Amino acid sequence: MASHSAGLLLYRAAADPGGFEVLLVHPGGPFWARKDAGAWSIPKGEYEAAEDPLAAARREFGEETGSPAPEGTEIDLGEAVQRGGKVVRAFALRGDLDAAAVVSNTFEMVWPPKSGQVREFPEVDRAEWFTAADAADKLNPAQAVFLDRLAETLG
Repeated sequence: MASHSAGLLLYRAAADPGGFEVLLVHPGGPFWARKDAGAWSIPKGEYEAAEDPLAAARREFGEETGSPAPEGTEIDLGEAVQRGGKVVRAFALRGDLDAAAVVSNTFEMVWPPKSGQVREFPEVDRAEWFTAADAADKLNPAQAVFLDRLAETLG
């Protein structure tokens, strides 16, 4: 059975008329340290079948950024299936956040492999604002559809 994640795509007006920027996060840990294009994501995390996806998206935003999700009306961007089979449900929300101030929760893993040494890593090692065009290059390819859906909604 596929796992399900929910996340928030925070957006704000961009300098160019009619454009927008989105906040993306880069996964922490040694596997992602040297990856950039296609490695970024919306702040998201797994949730159980009985849990409300929007509530999970708001919770995960807080865990991955260290800040609560802004208040506002969310836009349901639907679902996308990532290459490994994970189903991601996204909600867009207008707001702002200091990307440089993002502090994520952490996870532990044995590193280097087979060393027996347990190390702690941030779940997210950085966040940045990107124009929609730049975000399309940075995002996990399956999540890029959320940019298109947001652009259609914003007109």
